[in-house]
Amino acid sequence: MPTPEPARLSRRERQVMDILYRSGHAAASQVREAIPDAPSYSSVRTILRILEEKGYVRHQEEAGRYVYAPRVKREKATRSALAHLLDTFFEGSAEKAVITLLDSSASSLSAEELDRIEQMIDKVRKAGR
Repeated sequence: MPTPEPARLSRRERQVMDILYRSGHAAASQVREAIPDAPSYSSVRTILRILEEKGYVRHQEEAGRYVYAPRVKREKATRSALAHLLDTFFEGSAEKAVITLLDSSASSLSAEELDRIEQMIDKVRKAGR
């Protein structure tokens, strides 16, 4: 099954996916309990059904209730979402995205975080040669 498009998720759908990624799996009642300012139980079930139709989640029956889990690993979904973000806002340029991130968060980055970023850049440079 192809990876679903992350851009096609509503705010509530993204909240539900985040809950499922954190917990690994959950019933509708558990999802509802974890949502701030939660919609009704039937709305949560509808969101889960829509996510299943879109290919984001699957369910299995356990003790008479449906338990939902992500179909796509979080890492794969993250990469897909990041690719979409790069295409949409940065003309596909990782450089432009990194520059924007550094410009907007430079003062909040610790020395350790900057060192890790520098090490990653060095690693990518060496791999490219």
